[in-house]
Amino acid sequence: MTKVFAKNLSSKQVMATDGTELGVLFNIVMDGKTGDLIDLIVKPDMSLDTSKYKTDDQYILLPFTSVRAIKDYIVVDKNTALGKSVE
Repeated sequence: MTKVFAKNLSSKQVMATDGTELGVLFNIVMDGKTGDLIDLIVKPDMSLDTSKYKTDDQYILLPFTSVRAIKDYIVVDKNTALGKSVE
């Protein structure tokens, strides 16, 4: 993945690989010791059923490992975002 500055991610739309709009990026969780990115904190789209996602208050948490592309949208693998293993 190419380098992307955090300021360019602010308020970027987050979409699943199946085309589902998940919401808007609110923040990112980072491990302070290692610098590893842990989760995307996303303000969910009003029509999204958040019951299958890990949540924190009014936000959904998507593991950074689910990110597949960052361009006009942040694209995440839906199975990984839901915590399902892909076989």
